[in-house]
Amino acid sequence: MVKTLAATDNSPAQLLIRLALGVVIFPHGAQKLLGWFGGGGYGATVAAFTALGFPLWAIILLMVTEVGGSLLLILGLFTRVWALAIGTAIIICVKMNHLQHGFFMNWFGQQQGEGYEYHLLVLGIALALVVRGGGMLSFDRLLAKERRRGGIVF
Repeated sequence: MVKTLAATDNSPAQLLIRLALGVVIFPHGAQKLLGWFGGGGYGATVAAFTALGFPLWAIILLMVTEVGGSLLLILGLFTRVWALAIGTAIIICVKMNHLQHGFFMNWFGQQQGEGYEYHLLVLGIALALVVRGGGMLSFDRLLAKERRRGGIVF
């Protein structure tokens, strides 16, 4: 099963989109968990998401996905799993907070909130990673390869 999840090619395109998604998602998670980049940190995140009706396990799963998952995505370790988790989080975010504001982001401050165009890009990148894997320079490639004697090649 691990070999199937880790299967990927040596695509530099997959490397680039994997790095881009990891680098973009990590600060969002660091805001929620650590209070970095102007975020409220763990306590404020739990309070805000609990007020929206989310159970604690879902809030923790979101923070793990955005912090840990994005870092593992950058390394290319279980790329498909973390890309799917990030894509799922983005779909929930769009449904709850952005769909009602239309497609476009609020570039000129004329809308009540942000549209979903950014989120659509994130979802597209995540789906490409789910379909093709981590590509070049990923730990997934190492996990998917077996030596002729059955060991993992590092």
